[in-house]
Amino acid sequence: MDPIVIPLLVVALVVVFLVASSVRIVPQARRYNVERFGRYRRTLQPGLNLVVPVADRINTKLDVREQVYSSDPRPVITEDNLVVNIDTVLYYQITDPRAAAYEVADYLQAIDQLTVTTLRNVIGSMDLEETLTSREEINSRLRAVLDDATGKWGIRVNRVEIKAIDPPATIKEAMEKQMRAERDKRAAILHAEGERQAKILTAEGTKQKDILEAQGAQQAMILRADGEAKAVELVFQAVHRNNADPKVLAYKYLETLPHLASSDNNTFWVIPGELTEAVRTVTRAFGDETTAGPPTPGRPAEAATADGRGTPDEAGIPQLERGSTASLDAAAAADEAGKQAAAAVSDAKAEAEAAKSAQLPRRARTSDD
Repeated sequence: MDPIVIPLLVVALVVVFLVASSVRIVPQARRYNVERFGRYRRTLQPGLNLVVPVADRINTKLDVREQVYSSDPRPVITEDNLVVNIDTVLYYQITDPRAAAYEVADYLQAIDQLTVTTLRNVIGSMDLEETLTSREEINSRLRAVLDDATGKWGIRVNRVEIKAIDPPATIKEAMEKQMRAERDKRAAILHAEGERQAKILTAEGTKQKDILEAQGAQQAMILRADGEAKAVELVFQAVHRNNADPKVLAYKYLETLPHLASSDNNTFWVIPGELTEAVRTVTRAFGDETTAGPPTPGRPAEAATADGRGTPDEAGIPQLERGSTASLDAAAAADEAGKQAAAAVSDAKAEAEAAKSAQLPRRARTSDD
């Protein structure tokens, strides 16, 4: 082998090594801090970068994406001297790679310790109930303190969240009893309100029902009274318009007499004094007044009055009471009066027919003359 080839190969290898050492490729979202002879030189950006071989070296490689750091539960004492365990979640991002590498030795440990001390200061000014209900306030106060302290470290704290607050077991049990009592109280109040509303609605419904029924009954009575009044008015107008004969009215009166004792509860029945006059009027209507004698229904009343068996009232109306000499009850008396009235009407009709047949030859003779 030629002795010149070996030195050329050595030189070629050295050149390749130097070229490879001078080229640095940085991935996206990464930052490399370069030191030259132990002193910070610059920060390499993503892409192809050239450095001085042997003189420059990569000190730290940092990720500038947003990072999540979850701390372990830490005991914190509240204002009312209760120990609670609180663990937090921290969202941060490196904004200055040089400061994050040279201003603080371990930025994660520094952030963790700063979070614990700030959290104890914030929780120490609150009681347990306020701590459990004021997470937003605690988060905002933690973020303000951490962002101000980590700014010089080249780190921006984007968000701080309290992941869990664990009070002691005895406090948890007491809180559960309190919440159960509150729920029972609200349930009892809601149940009482429901019963109250139900009773009010029932009373209102009953009231409206009674009012509507009363109004309906009132309207029915008014309409019934109006109907009866109109009926009476129509009968009255018909009677006066047709100029009804008193004899027809007397006959209708006789037809109504049997209905006076139609009820089973009647134990007292009064025979009106106009009965004789009514029968006499009907008899006059169908026959000659001089030939027709007084009807028989008036005689028992007069005889009873004369003998003292019946007691006439102030208007002269004979009364048939229970226990008197008349043995007929009210219904039997009414039927008897109806039969006597019908017999009188039949006799009167027969006499009227006889009188008319007797007057026909007389009229014929008068027309012949």
